[in-house]
Amino acid sequence: MKKIILVLLVCLSTLAVFGQKRIAPKSPEEKLNEAYCSGLFKIEDGVIFDLLSENTTVNTYFNILDWLEGRIAGLQVFTLRNSVRIPVICGQLTTVYVDEVPVSPDFLNLLSVTDIAMIKVIKTPFPGGFNGGGGAIAIYTIRGEDDDSGEE
Repeated sequence: MKKIILVLLVCLSTLAVFGQKRIAPKSPEEKLNEAYCSGLFKIEDGVIFDLLSENTTVNTYFNILDWLEGRIAGLQVFTLRNSVRIPVICGQLTTVYVDEVPVSPDFLNLLSVTDIAMIKVIKTPFPGGFNGGGGAIAIYTIRGEDDDSGEE
């Protein structure tokens, strides 16, 4: 009986040690993902650009898709005759979201690049998209608490 209890205690202590997760500090991208993304957009699969803290040349672009082209492997931006830019990832049309609301790509001509806080590009099939196979480009605008322009 003593041997059985001893074996059980050893097994339980071993399980307790191996069952614990190591807690690592979160990267800035993980923190942004938690702060801005929700629901299906919170998946860890994707490339995140922090436009608030990065010193980028994004302000010199009229349309954010022009800035993204060349920074994401497989992303191509085609321009239609009416100057609407259409994003395509790996040969499939990509759904564009602004603050997790699907928008037409021509909406990005109206959105100022200085109002963008974060961009998340999901290159894998996105389950929340209308044409999920082409991935998603999720654009998040600056929130009131993130605006550091000094205005009140």
